[in-house]
Amino acid sequence: MSVTIFLADDHSVLRDGLGMLLETQPDFKVVGAASNGREAIEQIQKLEPNIAILDIAMPEVNGLDVARYVNRNCPNTQVIMLSMHRTTEHIIQALEAGARGYVLKESAGDEVIGAIRTAQSGGRYLSQAVSSVALDYYVRQAGTRSSPLDRLNEREREILCLLADGQTSVEISERLTLSPRTVDNYRSVIMQKLNIHHLPGLVKFAIQHGLISLE
Repeated sequence: MSVTIFLADDHSVLRDGLGMLLETQPDFKVVGAASNGREAIEQIQKLEPNIAILDIAMPEVNGLDVARYVNRNCPNTQVIMLSMHRTTEHIIQALEAGARGYVLKESAGDEVIGAIRTAQSGGRYLSQAVSSVALDYYVRQAGTRSSPLDRLNEREREILCLLADGQTSVEISERLTLSPRTVDNYRSVIMQKLNIHHLPGLVKFAIQHGLISLE
């Protein structure tokens, strides 16, 4: 079964050359092309290709907005962004717009073929030249992202672990040399800070955040 492909780029030489390259693959079929974003939206809706390859910088409607529209309204079409830009901003915007791939024009060739096959199999593809840029961005984001655990102080975390481990307020009070009422107060504060309103929810939270294990 053929993989149907739509091309959108305002440079006819690149568009035609890429189309000829893709047609060398026995299972690829280029079903349409457009020179601007508005035409691309209309044709993608009509043709419902498996893959839409979009230039970021297009007249009338830019490629990012086309990608957002396709992602919302054409569930059977996967978007691959073709761009001359290698900045973090462009890459992240493309991924957030729903693109399954990001390929630099300077290295299109075989990388476009690889991106199409990867997108068709449900994966994501980034040009080798920009993959480290995207990875560095997500690592930085992960480093600055706060955890719900940060809302709890050391004593509250300790009591959360004991509660999630199935210990009663009396057992916890004896272990920590606190009154049962104090333990109950801690439990109420913990639930309020985490916006969790029952004990099973606390247990689930503790497991998800590695405070206790199921073993």
